[in-house]
Amino acid sequence: MELIVLIPLILLLLIITGSFFTVKQQSSAVLERFGRFSSIRGPGFHLKAPFIDKVAGKVSLKVQQLDVNVETKTKDNVFVKLKVGVQFAVGPDSVYDAFYKLDNPYEQINSYIFDVVRAEVPKMKLDDVFERKDDIANAIKTELQEAMQNYGFNIVKALVTDIDPDATVKVAMNRINAAEREKLAAEYEGEADRIRIVAKARAEAESKRLQGQGIADQRREIAKGLEESVDILNSVGINSQEASALIVVTQHYDTLQSMGENVNSNLIMLPNAPTAGSDMLANMTASFVASQQMGEEMKATSEKLKAEKKREKIKLER
Repeated sequence: MELIVLIPLILLLLIITGSFFTVKQQSSAVLERFGRFSSIRGPGFHLKAPFIDKVAGKVSLKVQQLDVNVETKTKDNVFVKLKVGVQFAVGPDSVYDAFYKLDNPYEQINSYIFDVVRAEVPKMKLDDVFERKDDIANAIKTELQEAMQNYGFNIVKALVTDIDPDATVKVAMNRINAAEREKLAAEYEGEADRIRIVAKARAEAESKRLQGQGIADQRREIAKGLEESVDILNSVGINSQEASALIVVTQHYDTLQSMGENVNSNLIMLPNAPTAGSDMLANMTASFVASQQMGEEMKATSEKLKAEKKREKIKLER
């Protein structure tokens, strides 16, 4: 008797629980009747015919991401691993295609990613792979969008999130980078040394110029002072020759006095006879006359050579 009462209760419970179902937000449910597509239900509470209608499955409308690791070879024969992230979503109007046309969408997307990466990366050198990773991502998105939109999937974004060459290649790249930086540092150091040398040379040249200018000004003032001294001595009846001898003797003894004032100087005493000044003046005068004669002779010889060369040139032209 209890069993007879229990069976109807169980059947009633099954009928009640099989008469409704719920769908979560950002999801859609595919309803079938006797194994054939019936309808698509959105989020919320829904009724169905028990034992006749069946929820075949539910499709998420959220943006999903699939990460794929691909190993391939570059144009310069370097093996590299790329991590590609693809973000995709099923549109509300494409639930039927996404549910019935593809058995495993993840495998389908994975296959397309492998195909595109292994078609694009072998065209590039390793450095270009790093620089043009956005081009690779765009190629993946374009290829997937064309292929997957027929199955109800919309490709939101494709990203190349990691590029990992072989460990030995990374060590070599680091060495190349370090060598380039050392070379650049050496060039900067050399340029700095050159600037210091040029600046020092300019400073020395300016110092020599100013020193020479000072010496020239000193000699000019000495000559001017000598000229004034001679004029003063001439005004008191001393002729130019006597005045010159007096000035030479005075400077001679001034020099001896200056050298004697320095206790650490080595003094070489020259003959200091009463006629030393006049002899020195005579010797200087003779030297000036000899130099003047030598200069005139050299000038005459040079003009003679020029005249001979000119005559020879005229002869050759004739």
